[in-house]
Order: sequence, then C-alpha cells, then structure tokens
Amino acid sequence: MREKITLECVECHQRNYDTTKNKHLHPDRVEHKKYCRFCQKHTTHKETK
Repeated sequence: MREKITLECVECHQRNYDTTKNKHLHPDRVEHKKYCRFCQKHTTHKETK
C-alpha cells in the first residue's frame, strides 16, 4: 500500500517534492537530503501531512 507524501525543507519550510512511500514498511515520517531551489543548496526534507 503506497501513499502519496509531500516533502518540506526544514530551513525555509517550502514544500518542494511529492513522492510515495510504503506505509507498511515505513510507518514513521521519512527524511531525505534533497536540493531546495529556494535555499539553493542541499537540505534535509521531512514528510508533511
């Protein structure tokens, strides 16, 4: 069962990425290091509701 999630930059709080995750395998919120075009650098992005 895959669920759509949105990833938000922890520094500027912009919602930059949409992706999916397997909720059965990863019940907690995910974090990824991705490029933020607003900060213009790689930052940590956390899952939002």
